[in-house]
Amino acid sequence: MVEGSTSDGPSVAVPVTNVPSTVATIRSLGPRGIHTVVLSEKSTSQAFASKYCDEVVTTADPSADLLAYRDDLLDVAARDDVRTIVPVREVDAYVLSRYRSAFEPHVSLPVPDVERLERVHDRLLLAEEARAAGVPVPETYRPDEVDDWSRDLLAKSRYNLLTATYDDSLGPEESATSDTIEHLEAGVVPDLDSLRARHQVEPIVQEFVPADEEFMVAALYDSGEPLAVFQHRQVRGTRYTGSGGAYRESVSIPELEAVATDLLDHLEWHGLACLEYLRDETTGEFVLAEINPRMWQSLASTVAMGADFPRYYWQQATGRADEIDPAYDVGVGCHWVKGEFLHALSLFRFDSPHVERPGYAATLRDIAVSTYRHPRFDYLSLDDPGPFLQDCSTLLAELPAVPRLQIGG
Repeated sequence: MVEGSTSDGPSVAVPVTNVPSTVATIRSLGPRGIHTVVLSEKSTSQAFASKYCDEVVTTADPSADLLAYRDDLLDVAARDDVRTIVPVREVDAYVLSRYRSAFEPHVSLPVPDVERLERVHDRLLLAEEARAAGVPVPETYRPDEVDDWSRDLLAKSRYNLLTATYDDSLGPEESATSDTIEHLEAGVVPDLDSLRARHQVEPIVQEFVPADEEFMVAALYDSGEPLAVFQHRQVRGTRYTGSGGAYRESVSIPELEAVATDLLDHLEWHGLACLEYLRDETTGEFVLAEINPRMWQSLASTVAMGADFPRYYWQQATGRADEIDPAYDVGVGCHWVKGEFLHALSLFRFDSPHVERPGYAATLRDIAVSTYRHPRFDYLSLDDPGPFLQDCSTLLAELPAVPRLQIGG
């Protein structure tokens, strides 16, 4: 790793994130002779510890100054060696899409235009698009539209990311993530002012979907046409009440692919999409939870299962989309060790009126059995051990800040 160096060969710029997707991207592209430039506002990162991190470029913190972050990305994009920038966070997708015209003279960016991005970032608009596409989506309301609080309901952030585009109280340089989900107690009318305050802006209220299983569909699109589509079943999340994946197994279910591609076709999508689904235990339908227009937390497991989306993204960005082979292996499992630990910890630290807490002994047994049967891991690698060791160090530092018992999650 060399701070501030450049390359004579082709380079890819990858922003840093605290989940495995940055490491998965550089582990995919680095061995192919592509110079990896990790962009970071942080002094430490799991990605820095990887032998495939060729260069680190310091950027402004987008949560402190979004426009300065944009300008830092533009400086990197203007380098002769950099071919593309990979969106791994919501803020990356927003900046690259919102200011795409400024980036396009320098790099190739398979990202949606800002109008389509806004229709998936705004979960109220996303529900409208899903209904128009004829795919299942939970009933979704503004809080003051709910006339029956006796049902099982959720309150969740309306936007994946808060910026001046979505919240006019923010300045153009301000941004904030907003991903709070609350499991509301049936029959109790919440204080709407407090609800808005906790979510920073007015949230949405959705019906709770009683799900027997959770799934993720990943896709890469080119102007409304799918280049690659992948599915996994999320067996465990980082919280038992629902969250990003800790253990997943690859699947191929035609009905699941259909509801995902029908929606993306309707949106005439371009670039990356991560769609989360719940299978309704009463109807068997795959019900949309959300779309993230970027690389996903479980990207490392997707690559381990044979669907190398960092390589697909690079191929699309460099004009070689015809070389993409979207085949992958079914029935392959992969773990995020830190995520498994957080899942077990969530049994003590979170509560929900809608989701039954699993038994602790049974959970530990399930983790042990699946690890024995499927010994594949997001960070853990004998070839590149640094990111795993750094992830363990980060977990130990974060533990005191993990909240105690909470409702929902």
